[in-house]
Amino acid sequence: MPRITAPTLAQHRSRQLHALLEAAREIVREAGPQALTLAALARRVGLSRPSLYEYFPSRDDLVVALLAEEVPAWADRLRAALAAYGTLEEQVAAFVRAELELMREQAMAVALTEHALTPRERVRREHARLLRPLVDALAAVGVPEPELRAELVEGVVTAAGHRLYAGADPETVIAAAVAQAVHGIGGWARG
Repeated sequence: MPRITAPTLAQHRSRQLHALLEAAREIVREAGPQALTLAALARRVGLSRPSLYEYFPSRDDLVVALLAEEVPAWADRLRAALAAYGTLEEQVAAFVRAELELMREQAMAVALTEHALTPRERVRREHARLLRPLVDALAAVGVPEPELRAELVEGVVTAAGHRLYAGADPETVIAAAVAQAVHGIGGWARG
């Protein structure tokens, strides 16, 4: 039976979960997303695999837990970036810049989403939380189909992110992505 290392079982589980997620981040930072397996995580924290399965029944559950912990703060940053600007064009440019900066800072989590195998719907839900500030900005000025338009902007961001990961010059990539996204919104009829 595992030792309880906190005053209550709930506190113990909370601390253990935090330690597991931090160890998972370390594995990805050190060896890449492909190295994150439940066996590797169990070895890292000195926990038996059956005990680890109580927290994460699968690797995909682990990936979703990592994203669920990070996404709310990222969405807040994106919302704050948009709030600093008045026009839709400025807001789209701010969104693209802020999201690409997040991608550069949080490469670990972004890489994990690309390596997630089965929880695509759960990953999409977390991703939709990131797009919500842009969807809201588009809807506020009457852009038709704001969810679709936000996903199209996100396509530009994703392509730019791939270029950044490949080692392209960040200033060049970010400027091109902002120009492409802002140019694209110029043709969107507003209701």
